[in-house]
Amino acid sequence: MSFRTEKYDNYTVITFSTDKLDAVVAPDLKSELVLLNKNGERNILLDMSSINYCDSSGLSALLIGYRMCGQVNGSFIISSIQPSVKKLITISQLDTIIKSAENIVEAIDLLYEDELERNLGTEQSDD
Repeated sequence: MSFRTEKYDNYTVITFSTDKLDAVVAPDLKSELVLLNKNGERNILLDMSSINYCDSSGLSALLIGYRMCGQVNGSFIISSIQPSVKKLITISQLDTIIKSAENIVEAIDLLYEDELERNLGTEQSDD
């Protein structure tokens, strides 16, 4: 497997053990994202620190993760993006919809900020 999945209390971290997110890896990632979603996981953090190359199938997998988490009012955050991959994400304009962080610690902080905002929004609509 080209990545490992670690579950925590209210989020899951996917960490890659390969340097490419391409047509070889993307189908497995998509399957994992679908499985996590079906198992009720709302918040997924992707640690992309080892990824130096990404193609359109990799971008498609990122988009699937973003959409699935969004459908269940969760967060999909990518972290530790290498410059070459960041450039592709910017060119494809995925940086305008998918949240990113400098590292996994910042991604976790961003997740908790999202959770707090969602909880505040729920409380305000109950008033």
